[in-house]
Amino acid sequence: MSNSARGFKRVSAYLDEVGIEARVVTLDESTRTSQLAADALGCKVAEIAKSIAFKAGEGIIVVVISGDKRVDVKKVSAYLRVKVGNADANTVKELTGYAIGGVPPFPHASNVRVLLDSSLARYEKVWAAAGTPNSVMNLKVEQLRELISGEFVDVAN
Repeated sequence: MSNSARGFKRVSAYLDEVGIEARVVTLDESTRTSQLAADALGCKVAEIAKSIAFKAGEGIIVVVISGDKRVDVKKVSAYLRVKVGNADANTVKELTGYAIGGVPPFPHASNVRVLLDSSLARYEKVWAAAGTPNSVMNLKVEQLRELISGEFVDVAN
């Protein structure tokens, strides 16, 4: 089984484990970017919950934000009170268990902090990465918030 297939299976198993009914699909097209995902799914780019990993101190943080927004690194740094910068692909893979372009909001290989940007609160449901660059899951924003045990924060610019 490929690494990406394992990522998809891990996300699906986690959803079953926590009792969340989410539509999980693997597409022929890449969903590596928000625009590609929106095109493949026939939805607005804003309905894509993109997960972006940043280096924060010795670890990483994943920011989940609407596809039509950009993360303001200064806001993330101020919120966390630590300098935040770009994370390299190897570190993202090691700490989350997934390759860039397929990083889901959960579950991760290590204790990765996840921030949920308030831009997602506009929607009842969003599409998020599901462990591979071409798999996504459609779930309620409130379920997403509960699963990451977080509140909405304003880190978009």
